[in-house]
Amino acid sequence: MKPARAKTPRKPLVKKGSQTNLKDPVGVYCRVRPLGFPEQECCIEVVSNTTVQLHTPEGYRLNRNGDYKETQYSFKQVFGTHTTQKELFDVVASPLVDDLIHGKNGLLFTYGVTGSGKTHTMTGSPGEGGLLPRSLDMIFNSIGSFQAKRYVFKSNDRNSMDIQCEVDALLERQKREAMPNPKTPSSKRQVDPEFADMITVREFCKAEEVDEDSVYGVFVSYIEIYNNYIYDLLEEVPFDPTKPKWNTFGTPLRNPDFVLPQSKMLREDKNHNMYVAGCTEVEVKSTEEAFEVFWRGQKKRRIANTHLNRESSRSHSVFNIKLVQAPLDADGDNVLQEKEQIIISQLSLVDLAGSERTNRTKAEGNRLREAGNINQSLMTLRTCMEVLRENQMYGTNKMVPYRDSKLTHLFKNYFDGEGKVRMIVCVNPKAEDYEESLQVMRFAEVTQEVEVARPVDKAICGLTPGRRFRNQARGGPIADEPSVPGVVLQSFPPLPSCELLDISDEQTLPRLIEALEKRHRLRQMMIDEFHKQANTFKAMLQECDSAVLNKENYIQGKLNEKEKVISGQKLEIERLEKKNKTLEYKIEILEKTTTIYEEDKRNLQQELETQNQKLQRQFSDKRRLEARLQGMVTETTMKWQKECERRVAATQLEMQNKLWVKDEKLKQLKAIVTEPKTEKPERPSRERDREKVIPRSASPPPVPNAPPIRPRHRRSRSAGDRWVDHKPASNVHTETVMQPHVPHAITVAVANEKALAKCEKYMLTHQELASDGEIETKLIKGDVFKTRGGGQAVQFTDIETLKQESTSGSRKRRSSTVAPAQPDGTESEWTDVETRCSVAVEMRAGSQLGPGYQHHAQPKRKKP
Repeated sequence: MKPARAKTPRKPLVKKGSQTNLKDPVGVYCRVRPLGFPEQECCIEVVSNTTVQLHTPEGYRLNRNGDYKETQYSFKQVFGTHTTQKELFDVVASPLVDDLIHGKNGLLFTYGVTGSGKTHTMTGSPGEGGLLPRSLDMIFNSIGSFQAKRYVFKSNDRNSMDIQCEVDALLERQKREAMPNPKTPSSKRQVDPEFADMITVREFCKAEEVDEDSVYGVFVSYIEIYNNYIYDLLEEVPFDPTKPKWNTFGTPLRNPDFVLPQSKMLREDKNHNMYVAGCTEVEVKSTEEAFEVFWRGQKKRRIANTHLNRESSRSHSVFNIKLVQAPLDADGDNVLQEKEQIIISQLSLVDLAGSERTNRTKAEGNRLREAGNINQSLMTLRTCMEVLRENQMYGTNKMVPYRDSKLTHLFKNYFDGEGKVRMIVCVNPKAEDYEESLQVMRFAEVTQEVEVARPVDKAICGLTPGRRFRNQARGGPIADEPSVPGVVLQSFPPLPSCELLDISDEQTLPRLIEALEKRHRLRQMMIDEFHKQANTFKAMLQECDSAVLNKENYIQGKLNEKEKVISGQKLEIERLEKKNKTLEYKIEILEKTTTIYEEDKRNLQQELETQNQKLQRQFSDKRRLEARLQGMVTETTMKWQKECERRVAATQLEMQNKLWVKDEKLKQLKAIVTEPKTEKPERPSRERDREKVIPRSASPPPVPNAPPIRPRHRRSRSAGDRWVDHKPASNVHTETVMQPHVPHAITVAVANEKALAKCEKYMLTHQELASDGEIETKLIKGDVFKTRGGGQAVQFTDIETLKQESTSGSRKRRSSTVAPAQPDGTESEWTDVETRCSVAVEMRAGSQLGPGYQHHAQPKRKKP
């Protein structure tokens, strides 16, 4: 399977009309609405024309630290409760309208909680027109005399405009006028008194430096974003009487002419600008027509009664004003029929639905769902602002989540540098809205730190300015301009009076003849001069023709040379194209090879990592095995050393006993041989030996009258330390006078960590068999240390040996002669060590005949 060809990464699009080096922050303004009742508690105070201060109401006065909390927020400008609509329009909206007429886009939206005055700011009220009607009035005051005839501009479904000639536009107008219910409102229709007071603007406002050599067309559209769906409020749905009409509550509609519109989709045009596909755009020619279209869509907008607002907007509304500008031709008569010369600018006026908390609005059912969608879209808007600010401040490249909401997705081009962005934060100073107002202020603070690329002026066609007025001058009468015949006649001498008063008058006719002759001579001179100048001019024309011909020949030669150069360059271009294709093919092969090598490299790296991990595991296993084997070898070595020592000792003891037995047998045999006595000594029976208890110790009994001897204790050098006295349970009590004594010691049979942790010294009592057969007691002493791992370790420092010996200084041997019998009939006791050891060795396990068995017999050990 061939690897897929890697696609060339798409180059970042450099949009027209934006400068990457110049940026302006988003202009955020604040408007404070008046309180509904004077006695209401106020939580917002206007400190200056750029700062407001939030006071914590009585119910919220204690924050986490228990202090009174006051917060100040700064804006580009703050408008107090007494600000008029005109003052707000001049500062905020008028610059955007001026940019619109000069070919730049703009976005203006109002943001705030429910009932803060957003719709009043945007639309206005009777007698106080809002920003929308004032913007329309300024547009038509500026371009009123330069508007194109209706249907010269025609919108299409690709977010662009087409140009029609005058004839096609005339036919279109006649066709639309013949329709029974035309979509486009007529300028001759009477203004609806319902909104007549809103569009009556007393102040005249007009943009400066309007291009007089262009014609303009105004198109408006009105949409709403409801539950994250886009609806066209100007869409005309035909009424079908056979189908019942139902609203969102499942009941028939009161107005049968109104049908819920279908939701629209967002699309991206060839310039990567977002637009609503299939949205109705109406061409308007006056403020009255435009506002009538707006009012018609306003009646379809979702408005409901909530606990906080009697007419609460349940959707985000967007009123788009699209201004189309095209230059006149060179004569200044008609529109230039070139689609590339059309400049389209757009101003979007957005009335956002109010953010609200459902526990305050008492929303249920559909109202609750609407509130959730409203808050979600506003939260997405806030998230986009925060990501934009983070990317600009810290240089990150996080993806801005425009697509999470239709509202942000529609206006993402404005934040990418396609126009100015202005926001009006509307706040209600009443104390009940304190928490919502606090969130609104924080969002405004974030938005002010977002910067948008500054748009530049779009170039107009390079025709001569002033074409419109020159055409008007050519079409009008030319006043006081003298004609050529009049100038020629004025150069002739005046004629004398030709009136004959008398038959005998002989002066009038001669004077007339003389004047006519002068005129004839003058005419002849002028004719001659004219012919002379005509010949001169003809010669000049001939020279000019020859010069032009020479120039044409020269130019033709140059053109031929250029054509040859061009043909050579075309051949070179073809060669380079072929070479380019060859190189592209080689690059493609190299890319495929690189992809294969990279895949092999990744596989080899993975295999290398796997082998390294395997080797590391094997190495660690080897180290653990070596440590384990080393421990086993050490343990086995110690075990065998002990076993060998035990076996050597046992073998030595056995050999000594055998030698002694043989020696005794030889002595007995010698005695039998040398003794004349024939009576055989009686061998002690086994039963009698069991009953007879032979005392172990050969020490003499203590003297009864002797004074008691006080045991002498050796004082340790560390008498103040605590000791662990380790006495194994297998030790035998020696019954000696001298016994080890350690005060304040913890006596244990098995050493344990708990005892070692409480003491500083350690002593082990160890017993073993000495070479002379006596028990030797060793006291092994050491110091207790704490280890790094939290345990205890013992370091042995000293060994004391306690040994018991016989007073004779040498072991006793049994006499070669038979000892006399005791009075009780038993033989004499064997008190020497050698005798006791031989008896103990010869006795079987478990026998009680030999007293030395309990002391010296070793327990059987299992074979390793």
